[in-house]
Amino acid sequence: MVTTLLDARRARRIAEQVPDPELPMLTLADLGVLRDVTTSPDGTVVASLTPTYSGCPAMAEMRAGVAARLRAAGYARVEIRTVLDPPWTSDWITAAGRRKLAEHGIAPPGPAPRHASCGPMPLVLSPTRRVVPCPRCGSADTEETSRFSATSCKALWRCRACREPYEYVKEI
Repeated sequence: MVTTLLDARRARRIAEQVPDPELPMLTLADLGVLRDVTTSPDGTVVASLTPTYSGCPAMAEMRAGVAARLRAAGYARVEIRTVLDPPWTSDWITAAGRRKLAEHGIAPPGPAPRHASCGPMPLVLSPTRRVVPCPRCGSADTEETSRFSATSCKALWRCRACREPYEYVKEI
């Protein structure tokens, strides 16, 4: 039992260092995608990942990255599980992850929307006015230029003060 616990802790430290394939300045732990790492009685390391959204194309790369790092560290039996419940939320991005995003010119998300019930999301027909401060100069005088960026979880914004474009990780 002690060996299994020590192995799980070591395996978790290894898995925590795997970079996100789309935001390589972040680890899967920074992004909050790495949910759990355990070891089974037969020595299999089981890593659980939650995609940032259903159908995320980066999941295959995330699974492969975690499995490769664990195997390279000497774990012969590795299983990667996808966990969908509860669904990932941008609130799971760590403080270090938010700092790294800003340092790389990507605006980190604000708090995820909260709803009183677990039922359907309310329909809003008017655009929401959001202020996304510029990660370069800090100005709030910014505008969204495209709802989608290189990935579906980011949008393109521009700062009117310093005139620089930047990406913004959307709240989910």
